Amino acid sequence: MILDLPSLRDDPNAWKPLVDITGDGDYFSEKFGAPTRENVMFFHTFDSDYPHSIKSSLTAARENARSVREVIPSEIWEMINKLYLEVAGRGASIKALKTPHKFYSEIKMASHLITGIAYTTMSRGEAWHFSQLGRYLERADKTSRILDVKYFIMLPRLDYVGSSMDNVQWSALLKSTSSFEMYRKRFNLISPQNIVDFLIFDREFPRSILYCVNHAEQSLFRIVGTPMGTFNNELERQFGKLSGKLNYSNVSEVMSIGLHEFLDGVQSDLNLLGEAIFENFFAVKHLADINSSGFQNQ
Repeated sequence: MILDLPSLRDDPNAWKPLVDITGDGDYFSEKFGAPTRENVMFFHTFDSDYPHSIKSSLTAARENARSVREVIPSEIWEMINKLYLEVAGRGASIKALKTPHKFYSEIKMASHLITGIAYTTMSRGEAWHFSQLGRYLERADKTSRILDVKYFIMLPRLDYVGSSMDNVQWSALLKSTSSFEMYRKRFNLISPQNIVDFLIFDREFPRSILYCVNHAEQSLFRIVGTPMGTFNNELERQFGKLSGKLNYSNVSEVMSIGLHEFLDGVQSDLNLLGEAIFENFFAVKHLADINSSGFQNQ
């Protein structure tokens, strides 16, 4: 946006929406104070104490990949390890501040490469579908948060609606979700309602919320073996409920309800799904039943 609106360069609130997207503004304010360029970049990229920073995410991805090296192709492990070393290595923060576009573009391209390697080399078994399940849920959540921040926070006054600043912000939103070119091929002109429709309900664009939820649900049912359209537990019921809400709604209904309220509900549903997936597949269960010998199972 600063490229199109140079006046934002010195605006103390220009970087604040990048903090608002995370929903962790309280943590940021307590640790960093003002949302300056340097503070926001460190927060999102190098803060080891913040679990959603790029460095923390790559640390977790590297450890997870190390623990399942017998399952994933060696090329995936090598690329994750290489990307981790580039971000966590000495001088990375200086490079990010001096040439941010180059630094972050390299991270994006490396991430695309890892995804591409997985797509072309992994067997479509349980490991693949778990990776798809996580990828699509995370993508749906981030699309909803970026859209919500633009609509609910970034526009400072109602009289900005339809102005050049409004159009620049909507274009920036599309670029932030890697959807600018696909949107223009579909709708051509910048229209808030069309953008909302595209990013929530498009059935072909792989970053729309509907596309992500539908494909995450397909992977879940491939993992558990339950026929689509049915459910055997609470997790599958929650997935079906969210999928139905998205598949049988439209942009007019969303705008009448209120976009922020609708997206807030979607984010809550996605958080519940994430917790349910963890409880069903990964959480360690503690048994407190007393057996017939009188000993407590631990």
